[in-house]
Amino acid sequence: MNFAQEIEIYFRSRFTLICIVSFEEERILEQLKQVCEKSRRILYTWDHADFFQPLTSAGSPPPAAKDPLSVLEAIAKMEGEVVCVLRDFHQCWQGQPRIVRKLRNLAQQLKYTRKTIVVTTPVSMLPEELKDDAVLLEFPSPGVQELEAILKRLTDTPGVKVDLTPQGREKIVQSALGLSSNQAQRVFAKAIVSDGVLDERDIDLITAEKKQIIRESGALEFFAPTETIADVGGLEVLKEWLRQREAAFSQEARDYGLPAPKGVALIGIPGTGKSLTAKMIAGLWRLPLIRLDIGALFGGLVG
Repeated sequence: MNFAQEIEIYFRSRFTLICIVSFEEERILEQLKQVCEKSRRILYTWDHADFFQPLTSAGSPPPAAKDPLSVLEAIAKMEGEVVCVLRDFHQCWQGQPRIVRKLRNLAQQLKYTRKTIVVTTPVSMLPEELKDDAVLLEFPSPGVQELEAILKRLTDTPGVKVDLTPQGREKIVQSALGLSSNQAQRVFAKAIVSDGVLDERDIDLITAEKKQIIRESGALEFFAPTETIADVGGLEVLKEWLRQREAAFSQEARDYGLPAPKGVALIGIPGTGKSLTAKMIAGLWRLPLIRLDIGALFGGLVG
């Protein structure tokens, strides 16, 4: 089930308060707009700068509400099937028990209507009082198709030079998985501008950009894939399997119905080459290698 299908089910089930955690407001609003237009719902957004703005053509002009309490009161008076997206509304309820209480009251009252409040926030900061009334959703990063569309828009620009085979283009897109749409657009543009042409050499540039982003998490460590298959002695059966399964990441394999590799368990006593083998696999498949520090997850700050 994709995000649009899931949010449509929430709307139809009369979930009154939905919090979506993501920095990607544009993608969230585009998805919500498509869902609301398809189901003929009215969609409004509200933020501290531009106040209420309509995103769908149907419905009456939005009310003139400029403070959080007025916004919630205006939503209570709206009629019909309405979705109101409150952008960065987490800033309004911090240290404001009156707003939290009003939002909780409204979430309970809207169960008997066809109205839904959606709060978009870059961080998960849901007050304890709202956890039983709200649904918390993590907005997924763009998939292969969305990244391919971003890359296509850039490469279709007049004057942009591209030297990629279909397989090379796939590798470029695969290397950007995990980035947000804005991050992917920036790194694709940087790859094109840096040497005047987009080719497979730019995979390393995209990987370096990922390394910078991952470093900020605190619990993840990025390793550049430099080890080769010649750096690992023995394990000939594994090496042959790796060579064969590399093709399973391609679009041709997906079209054929072949599932992508799920993972490999490397088990053994310390010093037998498990970490080296993992680095070799990343180098062979030209994929980023990320180490998760379990201890950091339970730390007082990162965890």
